[in-house]
Amino acid sequence: MLTNKMVVIIATEAPIGVALNTAALLGVGLGHHHDGTVGPDTTDAAGTPHTGMCAHPIPILRASAEQLQSLRAQAATRPEITVHDMHQVAQQARTYEQMSTTLSGTKPEDIQYLGLALYGPRSTVDSLTGSLPLYR
Repeated sequence: MLTNKMVVIIATEAPIGVALNTAALLGVGLGHHHDGTVGPDTTDAAGTPHTGMCAHPIPILRASAEQLQSLRAQAATRPEITVHDMHQVAQQARTYEQMSTTLSGTKPEDIQYLGLALYGPRSTVDSLTGSLPLYR
């Protein structure tokens, strides 16, 4: 059994296209920041190569925007948890530079989260997200 766990939590209010984009961006962030999360390349029976996939299951959960704000604050106090977030500032920006500049002038309480991804010890991630429903 894997000792660390990954979860993605999407805002219930997000339209489906935004929700899917948020999940994809958070998945990329998780894979980029955590060595060993992507397994090695593989081949099928014909020898056709397939690039490595995430070695962890990633449950997709849902929460309200208010719950995401609170959950992010709680998770940020746990040094063993890595928090990746996606917010309205990023979703509305045309470039990474524009997002970064706008975000630097945005008060934390004014950030509207579209989703979070958490990575860390299974028990800690479960304690933070165990009551959240699956995204359906």
